[in-house]
Amino acid sequence: MNSRPSRRQFLSTLALAPFAARGQEVPTFPPTRMITKGPGFHWFAYYDKLQFDPTNRFVLSNKVGFEHRSPTADDVIEVGMVDIQDGDKWIPLGKSNAWNWQQGCMLQWIPGTESKVLWNDREKDQYVSHILDVKTMEKHTLPAPIYSLSPNGKEAVSCDFSRVADCRPGYGYAGIKDRFFDDMAPAGSGVTHVNLETGAEKLIVSHELLSKTGEVMENHPTSKHHAYHLLVGPDGKRFIMLHRWTQPKGGHLTRLITANMDGSDLRIVIPNGYASHFIWRDATHILSQGKNWLGNPEWGDFLFEDKDSGIVAEIGHGVLDGSGHLTYLKNNEWILNDTYPKGVRRIQTPHLYHIATNKRIDLGYFPQPQEYKGEWRVDCHPRSSRDERWVCIDAPDGKNGRQLHLIDIQGLM
Repeated sequence: MNSRPSRRQFLSTLALAPFAARGQEVPTFPPTRMITKGPGFHWFAYYDKLQFDPTNRFVLSNKVGFEHRSPTADDVIEVGMVDIQDGDKWIPLGKSNAWNWQQGCMLQWIPGTESKVLWNDREKDQYVSHILDVKTMEKHTLPAPIYSLSPNGKEAVSCDFSRVADCRPGYGYAGIKDRFFDDMAPAGSGVTHVNLETGAEKLIVSHELLSKTGEVMENHPTSKHHAYHLLVGPDGKRFIMLHRWTQPKGGHLTRLITANMDGSDLRIVIPNGYASHFIWRDATHILSQGKNWLGNPEWGDFLFEDKDSGIVAEIGHGVLDGSGHLTYLKNNEWILNDTYPKGVRRIQTPHLYHIATNKRIDLGYFPQPQEYKGEWRVDCHPRSSRDERWVCIDAPDGKNGRQLHLIDIQGLM
């Protein structure tokens, strides 16, 4: 067996060297192993999807043969799962022609099922989604893509992925042009509801409606409106969306808005133009990153009620990272999070945060080389197993490129 450390392990050791040089205690991290390998590069992508099956044995992943460029309409990825109880065996499940680096193809386990997964694809000039039973390998295809599944496993909300590709490169799909490209706030596209049992798709919140709801600051004639980053609440009654509109000199402003599953009762939870990563804490509260709240001009983690301007409190000021990807654990007593690359060595640090004691536990240092930047960067996007024993992240590992890493957090919480 080759005992040489990987490049990621070598760089991680370098990142720890300054602690020893200053006579400080060197951090210790929980056991971690890489559960995918070449040929090919592996990643799961976003943090708010079910990556582990109900038994916590099978871990979903995307697989691709290149890195460091945008996907084209011709680029196809493989989707599969890793059996972490059988030598991390790779099990192929299918392919997708509708994907991006940040969110993959929305591959995930369907809530409430034992063995069904779902992912998006493109068939000719239409985005679709596949539902596969990994035990029987029975598959059927819905005539619409999905974004976020309801906990009931029977419905979902989705967005216009062509519109998103135009307005926010890296989060939409290549292959189908935005049919409303010249319309700044089209009435014919926006957030849709998808019935997973029938495949029926219905527009429930249009971009035009969003552009006219409440105060939309800095809404210029050239501002293109788009909605994405959707997440259904834990009781399945409401969902979150980010409403974004572009600015003449680049970038965008953002509002966090919630709605019923039929698109009614819009609530502008974060109205000030600064909203980012978020997670439902429960059916009536949302933890989101924002700024200019409670006297904090910097980005931080804030708890909001699900109502207009529903600010409650700042969480973990100066301890919980204010730019990471958030998940509640242990009956909402802990938060799983990560960081963007920091310092000369561009270290990313997944971490646990205990709310009651303001305690943070770092889970490892994962260097991200300079070539991983912009649209094809590798965010850790930490995901927990359903029994909260494991955390899985995406991270580059030298010549191995982006791969899945499994962290054992047993006993830490």
